[in-house]
Amino acid sequence: MAELHFFTGTMDSGKSTLALQTNHNHAVRGRSGRVFTVHDRAGESVLSSRLGLTMDAIEVPEDFSFWRYVVDELTHGGRIDYLICDEAQFYTPDQIDELAKVVDELQIDVFAFGILTDFRSRLFPGSARLVELADRMEVLQVEALCWCGKRATHNARTEDGVMVVEGEVIVVGDVDHHDAADPGPAPEVAYEVLCRQHHRRRLTAARARAVSLAPEPLPFG
Repeated sequence: MAELHFFTGTMDSGKSTLALQTNHNHAVRGRSGRVFTVHDRAGESVLSSRLGLTMDAIEVPEDFSFWRYVVDELTHGGRIDYLICDEAQFYTPDQIDELAKVVDELQIDVFAFGILTDFRSRLFPGSARLVELADRMEVLQVEALCWCGKRATHNARTEDGVMVVEGEVIVVGDVDHHDAADPGPAPEVAYEVLCRQHHRRRLTAARARAVSLAPEPLPFG
């Protein structure tokens, strides 16, 4: 029986790498699939891993219909055994419902990959719907680490090196280090993974270095 799989983890936990590996494993066994993504760091219609691996993918705008796409492909003689859906947190709840319909009505496996929460620690609507519908949900075992060495559980957004908790939900950036010394006219957006404690205190790696890792104030008051 086909299933809807959801693989999740923080940024930098290897989700896109696993998506590429999953596609490879099925393709070498003679299965035919389609790869989808949206807002990838490498640009439009590309699935990329921070390890440097990339492949062409189908971009998923808000008005994209997975059900219509798959049915059209099958009607015109195409073969689809599985779908790889990266950056699934950015899909709409209706698109997630369509993926579940593809699994149930067409018996096509769907492998979705995405993060659970945004930089405000709130569930993405697409991820919330996947949690509700997925046959299997797996948290990736490759643990991303906060600067302090603890397991990272939260995604933080920085602008010119300063952590922010307000703004547009979707702003494309990366977790690679950026030099904010000369940001230019627009703020330079980057992302960082933090443990809950340091996300709550807005203590990024850059801020920790700035205060020379001085003892943090006691958590009262």
